[in-house]
Formats: sequence, structure tokens, C-alpha cells
Amino acid sequence: MIVTQKKSEEEILKMLEKFKRVFLVGCGECATTCKTGGESEVAQMKEYLQSQGKEVTACAIPDAPCMASQIKTAFAKNIAALKASDAALVMSCGLGVQSVKENDRFGLDVLPALNSMFGTLVDAKGDFFEVCSNCGECILDKTGCICPLTRCSKGLLNGPCGGMIKGKCEVDRDKDCAWVLIYRELEKKGKLEKMKEISAPKDHRKTIKPHRLILSGQS
Repeated sequence: MIVTQKKSEEEILKMLEKFKRVFLVGCGECATTCKTGGESEVAQMKEYLQSQGKEVTACAIPDAPCMASQIKTAFAKNIAALKASDAALVMSCGLGVQSVKENDRFGLDVLPALNSMFGTLVDAKGDFFEVCSNCGECILDKTGCICPLTRCSKGLLNGPCGGMIKGKCEVDRDKDCAWVLIYRELEKKGKLEKMKEISAPKDHRKTIKPHRLILSGQS
């Protein structure tokens, strides 16, 4: 899931200062969970923009605006409103914003209402935790499903640094050392021998952006 944060009203108004008629796009998945782009937030944005003299032509909240098929379906249901719009304000992560732009046939200015923050795990309480860096070389089998690249402040792959004190991180004393957590998890599972396995330095070529994965046309 992608965590998003709403831009300030001042920033949104500045983006929209040259546009009168606005089409709103929300997100039924990640931004709904974050309470930044679901039905309630889109309705609030519509009310706010109207109070500022803007005309909201229509609203669409596809489940996953990052998927072209869902944006195309949402747009097909709102062709008249889109034709009457000057801009589309997208309340989703940057993936959704760019998907709207790529699938817009009306030449609208496509603008982001949110800031994309990080990919996250959502726990049973509904809290968000960044636990994966999408590095392209997963070693969770060696580390008890605790990612040291993400959860260690220094991204160390082969054990803790010398600054760890009483299980706490040298960089942030309120934070548990990732490698202490890894040790305890491996100990619990009877797999402490994995602590002796050396992980090679990361191949950073695997994180060169932008990534592409072409599945179309494959059998």
C-alpha cells in the first residue's frame, strides 16, 4: 500500500488558480485506507473547492486509479463532465495521477492533491509501518522476515553496528535495533545459524529507475 498525505489547501488552490471547472478523481484502495482520497475526503474537497468559487464538474472514485482499465471505465461514465472540465485534481498517489494523465483524451491539466510518502504494511490496528524498500534482492528468508535494509537506520545487511546499546539503535535511542529483533526472531525459530550467512552488497542496478515489467503478449 502507498501512504499519501493531503497537500495544504493553499497549495491546492495555487495549482488550480487558472482553472474554473475541476473534475475530481479519488482512490478506493490506498488513499481510502489513508483517509486522503476516499468518498468522504472527495466530498469534502468538492465542498471546499465550491466554497472557493470553483465548479466541480463530477467526481469518480475507481478502486485502483493506478490501473488503466479502471480509469478508462470511470472516464467512460463521465465523458460529458470531462469535456466540460479544465483540470483533473487527483486524490491518489503519484501512480494514480500519472495513470489519469496517460488515459486522459481531453487534454486536461492533471494535478496531484496528495503527496506520496512510502509503501507500507498496515497492522491490525490500522497503523502504517514502512517495512520494505523494494530493493530487488529479498533476504527475508535469512533474517526472520525482518528487513534490515529498511528497519536498520544504516541499512546494514550483516549484523548490528558497534553503536547498538541495550537493544536500541545508535541513530534513534527510542527505536529497537533491527538486528536485535532479527536475532530474537531467529532464536525463537531455532535458526540462529542463519546469522552466520553473509549477504553480498546490494546490486543497486536493480533499483535504477524507472522500472519496467512487460507482461502483455506473453504466453
